[in-house]
Amino acid sequence: MKFIASKELEATTDRSFDRRVLIVVENLPVPFDRRVWSEATTLRAAGYTVSVICPTGKGFDAPYEEIDGIHIYRHTLPLDARGALGYLREYSSALFHEARLAFKVKRRHGFDVIHGCNPPDLIFLVAWLFRPFGVRFLFDHHDISPELFEAKFGKRGLLYRVTRFFEKLTFKSAMVSIATNDSYKDIAVRRGGMEPDDVFVVRSGPKIEKLQIREPKPELKKGFKHLVGYVGVIGAQEGMDLLIDAAEYVVRDLGRDDIHFGIVGGGPELETIQTDMHQRGLEKYFTFTGRAPDALLLDMLNTADICVNPDRVTPMNDLSTMNKILEYMTLKKPIVQFDMHEGRVSAGDASVYAAKNDPRDFGDKIVELIDDPERRRAMGEIGRKRIIDMYSWDHSVPMLLAAYDRMFEKIGQKVHPGARAKDYPAPSVVTPERPLYSKTVEKSH
Repeated sequence: MKFIASKELEATTDRSFDRRVLIVVENLPVPFDRRVWSEATTLRAAGYTVSVICPTGKGFDAPYEEIDGIHIYRHTLPLDARGALGYLREYSSALFHEARLAFKVKRRHGFDVIHGCNPPDLIFLVAWLFRPFGVRFLFDHHDISPELFEAKFGKRGLLYRVTRFFEKLTFKSAMVSIATNDSYKDIAVRRGGMEPDDVFVVRSGPKIEKLQIREPKPELKKGFKHLVGYVGVIGAQEGMDLLIDAAEYVVRDLGRDDIHFGIVGGGPELETIQTDMHQRGLEKYFTFTGRAPDALLLDMLNTADICVNPDRVTPMNDLSTMNKILEYMTLKKPIVQFDMHEGRVSAGDASVYAAKNDPRDFGDKIVELIDDPERRRAMGEIGRKRIIDMYSWDHSVPMLLAAYDRMFEKIGQKVHPGARAKDYPAPSVVTPERPLYSKTVEKSH
C-alpha cells in the first residue's frame, strides 16, 4: 500500500492547509483504531491538517509521534474500568488529559474543528473549552452509549438516565454529526434533535487492500477437517459464552468431532471464557490466540470454512454495524450470526441467521453450512461483491468529505472544490491512472 510523505504532500497539493482538525478518541489508540485512522488519513489526503488525541496501548505507547503527516498525541488511562467508580475514574482521567493535550495541539498545530469519537459521550466538554476561540464540534457516533450501558450492566436506572442526558448534550453541542449506519442517523435525528441535512452516514468500511485473500494454513485446523473463525473483542456483550454453548451442542448433541474453532482477539472476558471452555472439556476444539498480529488474524480467517458473529441480541447490537462482519465478507467468508437488523443490512445473503440468542440454533446453522460447501462458496462471493459495490472504505470517503464541507459551510468558511473526493481520494484509492500527488513513497506502520 502506498502512503504519502507529509513534506511531499504539503509541497505538491494544489490547496492550502486552511482546514485544521483535532480528532479525539478515548477507547482505542491510533492508528490501531481502524475507523479513526481511515478518517484521519482521508482528511490528510484531502488537504487538512490533522491531529489526534488518544490513549496509549496495543503497542502504541509513544506520547507523541507523526505518522503519514498526522500528529498523534497519546495519554495513559486507568486499566480495565469496572463499575461506576471505575468508569468515573477513567472518564475523569481521560477528560483531563484530552483537555491538557488539546491546548498543546492548539499552540503547535491549531484546529478549527474538534472531531469527537464516542464512547463516552463526554468529549463535547473538551470542545466547549475552545468555543470562545471559534472552534466547533463534530460528533462521530461510534456507539449508542445508553444502549451500551444497558448491555454491559443489564439494567437501566439513574446511571442509564445520565447517559441519555450526556447523549443529548453531545448532539446539541455538535454542528454536524456522522453516523456509522442509518439506524444511528435515525437516533441522531429522533433522539438527538439534529437536522437530517447535518447527519452523514460514514460507514466503517474496510480497506480492501489491507484484508488480503491468502492461501489457507491447514495447520491452523489442528488436525480437524473444518475450522470456524472468529475475530473481535471478547467482552460481555460479544456473546462468546453463547458460542461456547453452541460448540458444546455441536460436539455433544450432534456428535461432530470434525470442527475446530479459531478465536482471534482479547478482551476483559477472555479468561472467564477460557475457564468455562476447560470446565466443559472442550479445550481440544478451541484455539484462543489472544490479541494477535495482523498476519495471524488473516491466516486464521483465510483458513476458516465459515466465520461467526455470536454477539448477543441487545438493543445496542441490533442497531450497530459490526466491523468483523464486513471483514469476513471482504475475505469471502460465509457467516453465521444471530438475527439482528443491522446484521442483515450489512451481510444480506452472505450470512445465515440463528434465532435470537439461541445457541442450539446457532450450532445447527454452523453444521448446516459446514456440510454445504457449494452454498458456502456462493455466500462468500455475495459478501465480497457487497463490500466492493457498497461497503468498502472507498464508498465512505465522499460522505466523510461532504460532512466536513457541511461543517465548514456552517462555520462560514468558503468551501474549496479541491476538498472533494473525486479530486482528493484517500491514499488507499490512488492509482497510477489517477495519481494524487507527484510522488509517493512506501511507508510501513
